[in-house]
Amino acid sequence: MKIVFFGDSITDAGHNPTHYMPNFRYGYGYVFLLKAMLEKKFPCEHQVLNVGVSGNRIVDLYARVKRDVWNEEPDVISIFIGVNDVWHGLQNNNGVDPKRFEKCYRNLLEETFEYTPNAKIILVEPFVLKGDATEAKLEGFLEVKKYAEIVKKLAKEYNLPVVELQAEFDRLAEIYGPKPLAWDGVHPDVLGATVIADRWFEVFEKEFVK
Repeated sequence: MKIVFFGDSITDAGHNPTHYMPNFRYGYGYVFLLKAMLEKKFPCEHQVLNVGVSGNRIVDLYARVKRDVWNEEPDVISIFIGVNDVWHGLQNNNGVDPKRFEKCYRNLLEETFEYTPNAKIILVEPFVLKGDATEAKLEGFLEVKKYAEIVKKLAKEYNLPVVELQAEFDRLAEIYGPKPLAWDGVHPDVLGATVIADRWFEVFEKEFVK
């Protein structure tokens, strides 16, 4: 089974797709952890491709989906996007408002259904915490939660599994503080990446493993 992880820097996590050492192709984030989990539970059964690109918004995913996803003819597509659609708006007035986010995400899904009709799709809820990058404009960053609701709405509408993260990150932040989860409020540290990997693996096993 070929699994493509499609998203922004949280997925990218510094991966190098052409590195001579295979482990570097997965990055240092949740995709690396999931590759290890999949190999442990299902040795040699799954091919993992990390096609995350740092800084991407939903419009960027839409622009490159054919090259990076459809052309790979994947069995499973995991889509994790949303925080940059807010962040870029706060940083340089180049964000994607909620209405446009939903419209573009919907187009991405519907065209993916058309071009890869046999692929299964998992949506991942974007999240945000208080941190070095978000604290100064925290009220603005909390708009990410609106985008999370859109992702869950689309998952329900199209009957797709969704990896829910915000509530779990909020719960753990109450225990450990936000920094061990996402040092800047956006990018996961080891604990945060582990939470994402654990939640994703749970959904994957429930939905796609017989």
